[in-house]
Amino acid sequence: MNFYQENNKTINFHFCKQNDIMMKILINAILFFIILLVQSFDKHQFVNRTEKEISSDSGSYYIIIDKSDYELKVFDKEGWYATYPIVFGSKDQADKMCEGDKRTPNGQYTIIIKKIHPKWGPELLLDYPNREDSVKFQQRKAAKLIPKSAKIGNGIAIHGTRPQEEWTIDNNYNWTDGCISLKYSEMKDLYSYINPGTKVTIQP
Repeated sequence: MNFYQENNKTINFHFCKQNDIMMKILINAILFFIILLVQSFDKHQFVNRTEKEISSDSGSYYIIIDKSDYELKVFDKEGWYATYPIVFGSKDQADKMCEGDKRTPNGQYTIIIKKIHPKWGPELLLDYPNREDSVKFQQRKAAKLIPKSAKIGNGIAIHGTRPQEEWTIDNNYNWTDGCISLKYSEMKDLYSYINPGTKVTIQP
């Protein structure tokens, strides 16, 4: 074998080796792209499925709170579902006027957040103040029914008592700052199936 043949054989060997390397790189790149595509598709499907489940759950129930009866009633598509005894922040069943009056607002609300409070556990936050509340608040200020310095307030929620204070519900003892309170044990039950998006009516 002469010099040119040996040199040509060496060149062919290196060329084939480079082709193998390039092919491996290309295959790995294709596999990586496929994995990313599958993960992205799975994630998209999970998000869509979760949103549908939440929408379905929130549409399955609605809540009516009767202040005069000290009751929270849950209804589903077939009608009455459950009743829980409740208390408020004041014996005064009139509509909430401003921050600090300890009254519970009247109106149509939506549950916007589920969370665990460090003191009384499960909590369902309402969208108070909503647009209707803000309009009423400004009208009352204009009519001088409340001071100019008054604030509308916020943080109205449905939540439980402290674990050792369920007796407040049995005795209709109003202890909140305007929230709706169930027994700690019964609030855990309500919290287990009521989700954000659930509609709530509060009436005198």
